[in-house]
Amino acid sequence: MKATIKWGGDVKFIGESGTGHTVIMDGPEDHGGKNQGVRPMELLLLGLGGCTSFDVMSILKKQRQDIVDCVAEIEAERADAVPSVFTKIHIHFKVQGRKLREVAVEKAVALSAEKYCSASIMLEKGGVEITHSFEVESVE
Repeated sequence: MKATIKWGGDVKFIGESGTGHTVIMDGPEDHGGKNQGVRPMELLLLGLGGCTSFDVMSILKKQRQDIVDCVAEIEAERADAVPSVFTKIHIHFKVQGRKLREVAVEKAVALSAEKYCSASIMLEKGGVEITHSFEVESVE
């Protein structure tokens, strides 16, 4: 896996993944940026959310759950001192579907957290406390 980060002036950077996708990172205006892209630490949270959401959906599909929507809401706390690392992250899944089994969603979230989500497991090994919760909403 490869990535390239290119300076775009001031505190703006353009990241390109090995697969050719790009993302703009920029700082806030009070730090010389123009607020034209996500902050690097926000991008880390987005990566974590994408990783675990991918797992949860994949597991639920294998369990033949009829999913209509899945949203992962992430809240994080950072240390006050530099480096301002993440100290706590909470991921709350909102899963909508037809005739969903709550136990299936619970199992999918647990498997992602404990076995499959590389981003989550890596951050936990680095000392970040990561917690999970979920809610299930049935739709017709």
